[in-house]
Amino acid sequence: MFAFVRRHRQGKTTIKPHHHVVAAAEAPTSRQRLFTRYLLSIFVDLVVLSLFAEYWSRVTVENFSTALIAAVLLQLLLQATLAVEHRVAQLFEARSGALWTAIRFFCAWLILFGSKFVMLGAIDRVLGDAVHFAGALHGVLAFLVVVAAMLVAEELLIRIHRKLA
Repeated sequence: MFAFVRRHRQGKTTIKPHHHVVAAAEAPTSRQRLFTRYLLSIFVDLVVLSLFAEYWSRVTVENFSTALIAAVLLQLLLQATLAVEHRVAQLFEARSGALWTAIRFFCAWLILFGSKFVMLGAIDRVLGDAVHFAGALHGVLAFLVVVAAMLVAEELLIRIHRKLA
């Protein structure tokens, strides 16, 4: 519930409850927080992709609906990639030593980097020419720049959100 703080001339402070009740006055559940996080991530991806499409000639998106579908697809594939990477990392938890650590980091890098080619292929298969990345390495470099910008923007918003708590 919201409250108004009123300071009187005599130095007294009173807190008066606001009469409007917020619809979500209860603490959100874990599922609601997860939904909000993914929805925010999709919107961030949508904004980043749309900004690149508007201001960088190497990224072309046909229309808003296409950008929205691409953002949802990218978020789903990114979450799937992270799940696979975490599963592979669990295989190495019981093993110790420099060699196993190096193998673990190499596998993580391979999954995270290789997944970008899977994502690019999925976008091409689902959306065809409606989304196009041009330039070096047949657009792979432009795609990597866009995905990196999406991840940085998502992380930035998460950090800002945590600071507000």
